[in-house]
Amino acid sequence: MKLTLHVWRQSGPTAPGRFETYVAPDVNEHMSFLEMLDVVNERLTAEGKEPFAFEHDCREGICGSCGMVINGRPHGKTGLTATCQLHMRHFSDGEELWIEPYRAKAFPVIRDLIVDRSAFDRIIQAGGYISARTGSAPEANAILVPKPAADWAMDAAQCIGCGACVAACPNASAMLFLSAKVSHLGLLPQGQPERYERVQRMLEQHDAEGFGNCTNHGACEAVCPKGISLDFIAKLNRDMLASALRAPVAQE
Repeated sequence: MKLTLHVWRQSGPTAPGRFETYVAPDVNEHMSFLEMLDVVNERLTAEGKEPFAFEHDCREGICGSCGMVINGRPHGKTGLTATCQLHMRHFSDGEELWIEPYRAKAFPVIRDLIVDRSAFDRIIQAGGYISARTGSAPEANAILVPKPAADWAMDAAQCIGCGACVAACPNASAMLFLSAKVSHLGLLPQGQPERYERVQRMLEQHDAEGFGNCTNHGACEAVCPKGISLDFIAKLNRDMLASALRAPVAQE
């Protein structure tokens, strides 16, 4: 099939950006979206032109680094799918594709389709961990975990931190990401000692990074490649209210 690609080009976070148009004349329907981009870049390199930059790593829908906006939708038209798992059979011959990076103040453009998502790392550093020393791995049944809690924690732990929720949200909120990272620890016994301190610290960092507030549009859930539920945001709000009734976290 033949496709027309309008790709966002930008040399840095403060540089002006623009769309440039490229033609992909021989696209195989069995290619993944990233393979198609590789082929276009190989052609640009052969012609002595500068290839466009995009990020990827695992190409298995695990790492989340492949995120980009395709025709206005993070990760493209197929639900519950990261960009690296999107295949060209979902597109039609002659179709035009507009490909751009995530748009959010907290995700500055590094180059072309690559954005700096280190704000997520700093949110995790603020409290997305268990600091208690646990020693060697305990016997599997030493701490009993109710199955509903274990299942819900596993659902939250599926978040790959791709940032699609931020890109889709009209407020550029990262509440879906934050709620998943808070919940997958807070639902388990090991996460209880720091449960409310974790909520306070991570929420404060979320706001400090420049992410917006959640106003329940639901766009984040709609584009999440792992299907993270809005229910986790509701749980985050409950934990946030509970933490407000406790002593404030000491500032270091």
